[in-house]
Amino acid sequence: MQTDDLRYLELLSETYPTIADASAEAINLNAILSLPKGTELFASDIHGEYEAFAHLLKNGSGSIRMKIDDALGNALTEAEKRQLATLIYYPHEKLQLILPTLDDPDAWIAQAVERLIAVAKRASGKYSRSKVHKAYPQEFAYAIEELMTEDNCAVDRDEYRRAIVDSIVRIGRGPAFIEALCLLIQRFSLDHLHILGDIYDRGPAPDAIMDTLAKYHCLDIQWGNHDIVWMGAALGQRGCIAHVVRNCARYGNLSILEDAYGINILPLAAFAMDAYRDDPCVAFGLKGNPDLDERAYEMNVKIQKAMAIIQFKVEGQLIDEYPEFGLSDRKLLGKIDHDRGTVVVDGVEYELADKVLPTVDPADPYALTPEEESVMQRLEQAFVSCEKLQRHMRLFLNVVNDLLVVLGQRIVDRL
Repeated sequence: MQTDDLRYLELLSETYPTIADASAEAINLNAILSLPKGTELFASDIHGEYEAFAHLLKNGSGSIRMKIDDALGNALTEAEKRQLATLIYYPHEKLQLILPTLDDPDAWIAQAVERLIAVAKRASGKYSRSKVHKAYPQEFAYAIEELMTEDNCAVDRDEYRRAIVDSIVRIGRGPAFIEALCLLIQRFSLDHLHILGDIYDRGPAPDAIMDTLAKYHCLDIQWGNHDIVWMGAALGQRGCIAHVVRNCARYGNLSILEDAYGINILPLAAFAMDAYRDDPCVAFGLKGNPDLDERAYEMNVKIQKAMAIIQFKVEGQLIDEYPEFGLSDRKLLGKIDHDRGTVVVDGVEYELADKVLPTVDPADPYALTPEEESVMQRLEQAFVSCEKLQRHMRLFLNVVNDLLVVLGQRIVDRL
């Protein structure tokens, strides 16, 4: 026996110490492999657009509507199917809208439960009974399992199920039970979520996306360049911090820093409004048409320019610190002719689009002014000390570790 094979078997013996244990697991895994493959969703370039991303998860990327068609066929009209789909996607909101308008809400709840159970059965068909059972919400696990379980031999089964639903309605738990069923269907609609990079930047709510992913049942994440920059910023790397803050300002999303992560940008705003107070910042218009008033727009423009200049400076310092990067040709602040308002790139002289550079010293263009240094020290401390940001960045690392575990399990399955 090969040494590697023996090592794998020794590791397996820790989990399955007897032949009976190993045989039972082998039978289980082989049976699971015969099941239809669960639905997987691949999503990339989410860029902070939480509402669109959340809707994609809620509707199972369109698979829930297909499950409704499969489960209920011609029993419902197209309008009824659309209403049921909306209920599954947004159960809390839909219930708040519809229940006050009903003459007999108890009857409606009972009917909705019957339809939702039918869809849940269809949606859970790809999974083993054990996996389905583990997905049940604890509060309603018994009731859902009894309603989901088929038993054609029991003469009084229909009456038994009606009694369960009637009890749920009578004690006032009907709406909560419907919400639980809807979330369960959402859970069954997607077996695995693959995030292919770039959760951060541009959109207004990457933190909400990260909170959602932290609770998701099965996922893996491939880091995008935007995500890696945020990871670097969370570690206090100045070039990454400058890039992150500049990009937030560029898309009018400084609220990501202030409201989502509690990073105080007042010192930066005060510096930018003072250093560039008479500067129109003509080359630093905002992207994406953010909904900002005139004063907020002006502040974002000036912060974007202030952080751009700081970014050029700290990146220039990094290039000097790490000459092996071979990026010396990217150091452009030292190639500016301030009198002519031009810059030389690859031997060609270009006119600057923005010639107002009050914080750049021609004699030492990559040195931060005392005010810029103070701003960066504050930002560095804020990024490193933000518990929520650190937790979100650790999720990137933890999911990679989880993925390695999954890959390891797949190797074990092949033995």
